[in-house]
Amino acid sequence: MTQGVAITGNSGPKVRSDIEVKLEITDSGGVSVEVNSKVKSMYGKAIESQCRSVLDFYEIRNARLVIEDSGALPFVISARMEAAVRQLTGTRREFLPDMLPENAYSSSAQRFRFSRLYLPGNSPGMFINAGLHNPDGIILDLEDSVALAKKDDARILVRNALRSVDFYGAERMVRINQGERGMEDLDYLIPHNVHLVLIPKCETAMSLKAVDARIEMIRDRYGLKEPVFLMPIIESALGVENAFDIATASENVVAMAIGLEDYTADLGVQRTKEGAESHYARNRIVVASKAAGIQPIDSVFSDVGDMDGLLANVLSSKAMGFEGMGCIHPRQVPVIRQGFAPAEEEIEKARKIVLAFRDATAKGLGVVSLGSKMIDPPVVARAEKTINLSLLLGLIPSNWDEETISEK
Repeated sequence: MTQGVAITGNSGPKVRSDIEVKLEITDSGGVSVEVNSKVKSMYGKAIESQCRSVLDFYEIRNARLVIEDSGALPFVISARMEAAVRQLTGTRREFLPDMLPENAYSSSAQRFRFSRLYLPGNSPGMFINAGLHNPDGIILDLEDSVALAKKDDARILVRNALRSVDFYGAERMVRINQGERGMEDLDYLIPHNVHLVLIPKCETAMSLKAVDARIEMIRDRYGLKEPVFLMPIIESALGVENAFDIATASENVVAMAIGLEDYTADLGVQRTKEGAESHYARNRIVVASKAAGIQPIDSVFSDVGDMDGLLANVLSSKAMGFEGMGCIHPRQVPVIRQGFAPAEEEIEKARKIVLAFRDATAKGLGVVSLGSKMIDPPVVARAEKTINLSLLLGLIPSNWDEETISEK
């Protein structure tokens, strides 16, 4: 065992729902535990008992442990304790919390992904109620939002969150790290209830295939039945030029996103609100995604205080063909949902097209028309998608098709 003190987790006046663990393994003296917490009178014994159970699991009989608690839940405590033990012993054994029954739901390739809320992977206080904001997806981020020294701790915490946090039906997503560290992230995450993996700074089909192969190997090892979907993030000029190859590299790719902060940095230009510097790249992502039959996802809007600017950005994104974008603050979720939702006139037009198609099909007609205009199959498919989305969002009643078409 390694000598020294392992320190994991976070503490301080602004930290919530976390603990800081200071663990030293000793040669003798048994296990001493010091718990410092504002709720020590109510939960101090429970915190100490859980910490001792982790040490017992790892057969550590002599240790000094100091806990600075900021209201951590059990899944956080076990994650921080496991990370500390791993630092000192090098063990790869996992101390797993029970799987929450509420997280038994699955995902699907075609589900709507309007809003995806990014949460820093080492900040458990942001996990607890994230699902209450009703994003379509929740991204537990292991990449840019986590400091290098905290990445090992964060992957254990994210693994526990996937098992223990109720995300209220949101698609459970994780953005892994780049390179070999990202591959190691997969070993921790794939067996534990993740729906979709975001691959950052994806530049070639080969790199995506490597991630896909690692996931399939893990799925086979654990006998997992549910697929794990992929969303490559294009963040460089090379990635933009290879967009279609990346989009078609695996049947598990269901969406492709663009990250404009890194893309503009790669070009050596400043990102602007007008977005002229990224117009080509965004168009390329949309076209490549549509050609591959997957969802194009726009970049985040970084000014969390500008809701009018966000809505304008969403409407522009929708007009280009994007089908969603990332969020960096919960207050952005309803604005993005509003912007990507079908407008009233879109819904009415879609309703007429779908009903006209049904009417023509029932009559055995080979040609579908609405008024003086012929309706092609792609137009019908788009209208059906609009109707399905409107039903999902509660914009139309379930009996929307009981009305007659006024225009014949």
